[in-house]
Amino acid sequence: MNHTAPAGTRPAIVLVSGGLDSATCLAIARAEGFRCYALSFRYGQRHGAELVAARHVARQLGAVEHRVMDIDLAAFGGSALTDASLAVPEDGALTSRSIPITYVPARNTVFLSFALAWAEVLEAHDIYIGVNAVDYSGYPDCRPEFIAAFEKMANLATREGLEGRERLRIRTPLIDLSKAEIIRRGMALGVDFAATVSCYQAEADGAACGRCDACRLRRAGFESAGLADPTRYR
Repeated sequence: MNHTAPAGTRPAIVLVSGGLDSATCLAIARAEGFRCYALSFRYGQRHGAELVAARHVARQLGAVEHRVMDIDLAAFGGSALTDASLAVPEDGALTSRSIPITYVPARNTVFLSFALAWAEVLEAHDIYIGVNAVDYSGYPDCRPEFIAAFEKMANLATREGLEGRERLRIRTPLIDLSKAEIIRRGMALGVDFAATVSCYQAEADGAACGRCDACRLRRAGFESAGLADPTRYR
């Protein structure tokens, strides 16, 4: 059942990975009255099942269009998510102060740049991204400082930024929320979390390993929220 509000008239680009956070972000954008254009990426990630989830999320939450862009970040490597020769950590590396090997170099910068290009064409002034600076894995491109810097750049580098009457905004509704708060917000907006995929090494059918950092964060979030975890673990 679709619990979200009717699509609005103002367009917004929403980055949708197929995971828990981006699904909630899409639901929030829709509830805030935007006509949502979902954007996902096949970037060489080892957990391709998330794109199947992204299609379901975009359809279930009423995106008016969903595009999957093909880019090859695996050609550069440098991350356990794009290089099969690097092992995905399963030792609770969330407690480490260092940036984990699952960080994909420049990923959010690249993704937001694609979103910015589509926003210009659609004359959209809002881009939603589900980054989080509370319960996250230490990625530098999930911090408020990065988002503020990208938004400033976007308004300097685009025709709309120079000639338009309205600034472009990078919206991050989840950035200050705990994982439990994100889950509760998504549940209230009708997100089908059972269909989302967060695992860094999910099976082709979406079954999660239950051991990687993403699985640990997700499981802890449901426990903290006092809700049953609908994730399918292998």
